[in-house]
Amino acid sequence: METRDDKPLHTNPVCKNCNNTLHGNFCSNCGQTADTHPINFHYLWHDVQHTVLHVDKGFFFTLKELFTRPGHAIREFIDGKRVMHFKPFALVLVLAGAYGFLYHFFEINDIPQVTADRTLVQTTSKTNDWLSSHYSLAVVMMLPFFALGSFLVFRKSGYNYVQNLVINLFLTAQLLVVSLLLFPLTYYYSVAAPGISTMVASTIGLALYIWSFIQLFKNESKVIIGLKALWSYILSLLFMLVLSAVIGIVIGVFFLKK
Repeated sequence: METRDDKPLHTNPVCKNCNNTLHGNFCSNCGQTADTHPINFHYLWHDVQHTVLHVDKGFFFTLKELFTRPGHAIREFIDGKRVMHFKPFALVLVLAGAYGFLYHFFEINDIPQVTADRTLVQTTSKTNDWLSSHYSLAVVMMLPFFALGSFLVFRKSGYNYVQNLVINLFLTAQLLVVSLLLFPLTYYYSVAAPGISTMVASTIGLALYIWSFIQLFKNESKVIIGLKALWSYILSLLFMLVLSAVIGIVIGVFFLKK
């Protein structure tokens, strides 16, 4: 029988990082904030605003996770287990900046010359110069296409577009680490056989991409998820190819008219 003094029981929330019972704004066990914001455009903008390029223990912890248990780590990050991780946008900018610096400093030209046409050779040279000066920007420009590809292919997973952006930020960080490790190969073959290191890095990156998605999703067989990841990768490249073709046509029609 209820009385006037009876009060409903309330259970304290638990920390999403370590499952410790929360009694305030921060976890007394690991220090993570009690309010882990959902991953949406507001979260991503907050991440961009607070991209301070300093390296702390989270940087190396995140890299270790991305090469030992990438899918599990990404899923846990999206679910709220973030206190130990380096923020994904900052991670990509740091790694892309490092690779871009090396690319520019050593005057790398890793784009193979497939034609003797003077105009195309000049265009290739200008493209390489732009990449060496704007590598971080080029990497960031590709992310929306890869996020769209994985969002469409894995739409039944329940992850929204911004969450797919975060997934692909981590996967891009993987590829950048591989590219940095292979930089001696890039430097060695940039004159003798340009494009070799890019092919090797892309092959390793694709394998990591598929492996990460196999770990990330558990609702289907590994074979199905692996094939979907491959299709997501191809679809993303097709999106970029179509946009590049459209931009090329627009430039040709409106800016290069004789």
